Amino acid sequence: MSLVAFYMPLAIVAVIALGFAPLAWWASRFLRPKKPTQWMETTYECGSEPIGEAHVQFRFQYYTFALIFVVFDLVATFLMIWAVAFSGLSATAQFMMIGFFAILILGVCYSLKKEESVWI
Repeated sequence: MSLVAFYMPLAIVAVIALGFAPLAWWASRFLRPKKPTQWMETTYECGSEPIGEAHVQFRFQYYTFALIFVVFDLVATFLMIWAVAFSGLSATAQFMMIGFFAILILGVCYSLKKEESVWI
């Protein structure tokens, strides 16, 4: 079996998956009813009329800790996989992963030291 024939089902599924969202957007754009009213143009906020300005400034701190959470969540996933396969790794691979873990711990210590109050 050739390599092209082996990966052809994967390529077909990838094209279908990547084409589904634009096709659904295009179909909904042309098939939906176009009857805008004044009521449809108003802002709807949890069943009540919004009061005041809609643009509120958030502290950037919220976004940074959200990013830190996502990064450490992904790293925890990789560390779990690494911990399961630790005994089967070579000494060099084990040393590299321990070094990676040390850098990760340094990053956590730095981010905690930089914050005045810990609320992670």
